Amino acid sequence: MPSFKGQYEHSVDSKGRVAFPAKLRKALSPEANEGFTIIRGLEACLYLYPNDEWEKVESKLYKVNSFKKRERTVIRNILRHAEDLTLDKQNRISLPGTLAEFSNIGSSVVFIGMGKYIEIWNPENLDKQDEELTDEESQELTEEVLSDVFDTLEGDL
Repeated sequence: MPSFKGQYEHSVDSKGRVAFPAKLRKALSPEANEGFTIIRGLEACLYLYPNDEWEKVESKLYKVNSFKKRERTVIRNILRHAEDLTLDKQNRISLPGTLAEFSNIGSSVVFIGMGKYIEIWNPENLDKQDEELTDEESQELTEEVLSDVFDTLEGDL
């Protein structure tokens, strides 16, 4: 299972290609076969899933009841903007124009490892996102979200 972590800034060339960070490439599982699916993120960013992880996401999407309007709308909004990508010989990915436009990506991007997937941000959008959260709010949010996780881990030790 991949474990993507870290932050990496790279420039985007005039054709929308960006070098895929070497440390993230090393974390790719062989099952990913250097292929990805890229989708719109929930904020103004993109989510990049290696093929093996995307298959897990798709299998969960297939279980959603498409005969219910809310569920069908969510599936549509995820898959209508999804694109398959592969690394080229120079270990670059090509960012689809519509997705780059959605996330306001210009001449540079920031890759952020998120465990099973990777976020791709316009550096300015990421800075704005970070500025919206004060240190105190960040601490409270971290405690709220992770306290149960760490309580469970401590119980296993």
